[in-house]
Amino acid sequence: MSTEAPTLVLVDDDEAFRVRLARALTDRGFSVTAYGSVEDALQAMVEAPEYAVVDLRMGGASGLELLRALHGKDPGTRAVMLTGYGSIPTAVEATKLGAVGYLTKPTDADAVVKALLGDGSSVLVSETPSLARAEWEYIHRVLADCGDNVSEAARRLGLHRRSLQRKLQKHPPPK
Repeated sequence: MSTEAPTLVLVDDDEAFRVRLARALTDRGFSVTAYGSVEDALQAMVEAPEYAVVDLRMGGASGLELLRALHGKDPGTRAVMLTGYGSIPTAVEATKLGAVGYLTKPTDADAVVKALLGDGSSVLVSETPSLARAEWEYIHRVLADCGDNVSEAARRLGLHRRSLQRKLQKHPPPK
């Protein structure tokens, strides 16, 4: 019986989250290697890991591209997709590419481990957000895509700039 820790690749462009999650997963018995981008992970990986935790949206290549590459190397790699902007189409795509779990951020290490080690019967581990929460997340996604330019985000959303500013001042609705 091997006492070697199972290998896990963690890829997320949010450094603070990546460091925190890597530490928590290491504490739970995984041998974690973390990367800040899909490109870095693909360059450094010689063998596919036993487990992978991959962010969907990052600067550069998508987490779906990494999932495709991982399962091309080893279809047995159990992967969980993380995203701040969950949607049914991306969950379906991640599942088709071999993900055993799809979690919306913020999430914690216990939920990630449960998804990684689970039987795969529940791909959507997190609950569907409320309409107000989905709107809030979408507005913040568009704002981030616009480089935090409120005027440009308002134009893309079809809102008056002041209306968008009022929405941005509110706290996020409960999930």
